[in-house]
Amino acid sequence: MSAQLHRPSPHPSVIEAVSTFLDGVPGGIHLIVAFSGGLDSCVLLHALRFGALARDGSTPNVSGAHFDHAMRAGSRADAAWSAGVCRAWGVPVVSEASSTRLTSEADARSARYAFLDRIRSAAGPDAVMLTAHHADDQAETVLFRALRGTGLDGLRGISRRRGGLVRPLLDVWRKDLEAYAAEVGLCWREDPTNEHLGYARNALRREIIPGIERDVVPGARKALVRLAQLADADAQAWAQVLPLVVATLDLADRAPVDPAHEPRLDVARASLLSLARPLRSRVIRYLVADLDIALDAATVLRIQDFLESSISGRVLELGGGATVRLELERVVFAVKSGEPSTPETREVVIESDSEGCRQAVLAGRTVRVAWSVGEEAVQASDATASFDSTAIAMPLKLRARAPGDRIRLRGGSRKVKKVLLEHRIPFATRDTLPVLVDAEGEVLWIPRVVRSTVARPRPGVPSLNVRIEP
Repeated sequence: MSAQLHRPSPHPSVIEAVSTFLDGVPGGIHLIVAFSGGLDSCVLLHALRFGALARDGSTPNVSGAHFDHAMRAGSRADAAWSAGVCRAWGVPVVSEASSTRLTSEADARSARYAFLDRIRSAAGPDAVMLTAHHADDQAETVLFRALRGTGLDGLRGISRRRGGLVRPLLDVWRKDLEAYAAEVGLCWREDPTNEHLGYARNALRREIIPGIERDVVPGARKALVRLAQLADADAQAWAQVLPLVVATLDLADRAPVDPAHEPRLDVARASLLSLARPLRSRVIRYLVADLDIALDAATVLRIQDFLESSISGRVLELGGGATVRLELERVVFAVKSGEPSTPETREVVIESDSEGCRQAVLAGRTVRVAWSVGEEAVQASDATASFDSTAIAMPLKLRARAPGDRIRLRGGSRKVKKVLLEHRIPFATRDTLPVLVDAEGEVLWIPRVVRSTVARPRPGVPSLNVRIEP
């Protein structure tokens, strides 16, 4: 199926819209019509089954899918009637009734689309699900979303295509569907709940939009559809621009890099803050889309305030396991994947008057430690340290950092957490750092970071020499 399905002329007839759609799909592809038995889906199924035949003498590979929401009396009769129409037209149909009690429009829509997605997937990777949404539906959707305070992207209304779902009649008005049905003598089922003004869509369709066209703007429906087209064009423009903006950011590798292997995205805080707030909002949404994080306007505003005012080490919960945290000069968006796993940890104990070599495992990272007692201290380095063997409380232990760890430095005792922050050690790697402590829990050494002032080697006194090999 081609990526660009069609670009019809404004408000085509039913046959024109269906023909344009069929021109854009490969022959023989399986087309499944979401068939409720109402006017819209009856027209779409009939036009595909018989209108296409009159067009070029061939019939598309068409079937139907009917979902019974079971929310009212008579829905089973609708299902039976729809199945009968499909049999009469020589169209295979799959029917299913909801197995749970649905109580709202949102519940019904969610259950219906889950059914349609399942049927399409079962039909094969190239199958396409068609719904009969039309231009009046588009106008209602745009107004409904505007009244609820949607963002600009929401004003795009109903999408012409979403994955394997396509809406060929989106540019056709309901009056044209009615004209087609009258011309070919179609019958259809009326859903009595369409008369209930307690449903928001019914109120818009039957009272609000007609009232607006009568008393305020005669062409309100067309204006709303035009607004959706403008919003869609704007979104397409941003889709081209945003990758260019993101390319200017200081963006780290997007692959999982922390011990929990959570999907994460790492970007320089300064490069984000260099963008004006409106542009930054779009960039944030664009970036986190890679992590399957969807953000509403209120959450984006919270992120903006967080980036501008919080300090390193702070975390903001975004919901659904998603977080944004500040790690020094970096901003990290992450998502917890499934149940949290505990990385393997294995400590090494260094007994007195001994020498040896062992492997420690710290939050999944393997570290090799070797030690021995000698008459002289070895030269200190990032990976090597010596200690006065008579001044330390044995045994020593090589482990990961622990809450409350402190280390004695020239200026006095300091929290290890603060020391790591000052040394710009990324949050995601702090638990993998080896920490050497004595029998009392005193931190003696954090290789490649800092050594305490405790038990410094003295001339003529045996030294315990420790070496760390990553």
